Amino acid sequence: MGVGGTSSVRGPAPAARPAPPFDPELGAALAALGAGAREPVTTENLAAWQERDAAARPRPTLAELRDGGRFEVAELRAPGARGGREAVLVAARPAGTAGRLPVVYYMHGGGMVTGNARSVLPRLLREWALPLQLAVVSVEYRLAPQAQYPAAVEDCFSGLLRVAEHAAAWDLDADRILLAGKSAGAGLAAALALLNRDRGGPVPIGQMLLSPMLDDRNCTFSSHQMAGRDTWDRTSNATAWQAVLGDRYGAPDLPPYAAPARATDLSRLPPAYLEVGSAETFRDEAVAYAQAIWQAGGEAELHVWPGAFHGFDTVAPQAGLSRDAGEARSRWLRRLLGR
Repeated sequence: MGVGGTSSVRGPAPAARPAPPFDPELGAALAALGAGAREPVTTENLAAWQERDAAARPRPTLAELRDGGRFEVAELRAPGARGGREAVLVAARPAGTAGRLPVVYYMHGGGMVTGNARSVLPRLLREWALPLQLAVVSVEYRLAPQAQYPAAVEDCFSGLLRVAEHAAAWDLDADRILLAGKSAGAGLAAALALLNRDRGGPVPIGQMLLSPMLDDRNCTFSSHQMAGRDTWDRTSNATAWQAVLGDRYGAPDLPPYAAPARATDLSRLPPAYLEVGSAETFRDEAVAYAQAIWQAGGEAELHVWPGAFHGFDTVAPQAGLSRDAGEARSRWLRRLLGR
């Protein structure tokens, strides 16, 4: 069975229901951003939205990422997948660490239409690399609509193979690679876990899926319930999926490597950590994905943060719920690395 709801992109909307309230701290932070924080992305404004995002999103230099010598940082290259351009990887680790470190192989968010590999690194290095003594490799995958499926997931797979093959030379532990991502990056991490399993790639120790973008069909109850309320609602979601899939958008035979919620076999996957907000568009598809992993005999830890919207911990990093979520992720990582 599929895990994401109905098989049609355009399904009937559920009867109107009240949406879960935002957590008070998170709601106040969102209100302070103004109405623009919830302006939907459409096919008409996508190009302008991409330009604004690229101008506003930080893209630190390698020197800035090294943070005065606290981290060792290098830009690496992986051969292009199926005739595509080389995949760019940014690898970072705490300076002065000896031996081969476990690796978080990370895919950034941005709806698969925006974002870059470098902007996410400062937070990952501060919250995971330093306290847990691990390395982070962030993937610069190709973005839609300029590059459509399967470009992004193939870039991620090519980069994963490169990391595993050259782990010894880069002082990384090829036997302890964790796939991780947020939003669209979490969807790519889930897709990569499936693709890697089916192609017999290196076996990851886990997959961390934070507010994952899993289902192109956009017909879950929560996608309707949070329309016009969440920071990433079903209009923006449909726009991004159309950009990624082009003519294949909504196709009945879409492979799970394009939209993991289409998967009919979730067996033999690495242990998963999933989190999502109760007041988030992706709530129901994330919950369904965790349930499908359990039903396939797999391991999954699921957190549904009450009153959280999409990107809540980025909008309000000091809020109590954001701190709780960060601590829960770190605890899971410690348990996983300690096995």
